[in-house]
Amino acid sequence: MALVKAMIEILDKGAVDPGRGLPEFIHVQFNPTEYSLAKSASFAEIAIPGLDSPVLQFVRGQSEKLTLELFLDTTENGLVQHPDDVSKLTKAFHELVRVQPKTHAAPRIKVTWGKGLTFEAVAESVTQRFTFFSPEGVPLRATVSLGLREYRRLSEQLKDLNLQSSDHTRTHVVRRGETLASVAADHYGDPRTWRVIADSNPDADPVRPAPGIRLTLPPLDPTEVPA
Repeated sequence: MALVKAMIEILDKGAVDPGRGLPEFIHVQFNPTEYSLAKSASFAEIAIPGLDSPVLQFVRGQSEKLTLELFLDTTENGLVQHPDDVSKLTKAFHELVRVQPKTHAAPRIKVTWGKGLTFEAVAESVTQRFTFFSPEGVPLRATVSLGLREYRRLSEQLKDLNLQSSDHTRTHVVRRGETLASVAADHYGDPRTWRVIADSNPDADPVRPAPGIRLTLPPLDPTEVPA
């Protein structure tokens, strides 16, 4: 079975500038030996006098982060037969955190490694560490550490989250002279939504609900608002 190589694709095609050393695809020379994925969430601490610890309130999720190291080498069979500056290979990775002249921003990228890893991101950090040199001081071997932050559009996040509205069911005590239409106007801002109240209170007379009865007012689904 052929070895599948990890690859970095530049998604912002307009950012590709051969003169800056940023190709459309960056094929790694050697696959990483490991990578790590990390995700966290932000919480606010709400201090309440008398409690032993603050109450935690969820604020938002944080972007997932991918960290990996790539090894680059321009020697052959461990011998410096054809010394070449390895920084020519690391330059493409360095460009991932630089503002590109065509897009005025660092490029969005996609990291893929066979069927196991697909990660759309922006580069948050790139560290080049040169570890082997020719007698002339030319760097021949390097390790590139990449810190990537997940990049997702708002529409993609909302689709994946499939957020459900929390239950904001309320109640209303009927006053003399009120109708379900007038209650709907007061609570929903539209008297035409009285049927929502009627469906949740089948025993209530829509025109003359008995004063003093308690009506259930469910959350209003936007699809239930008459056009």
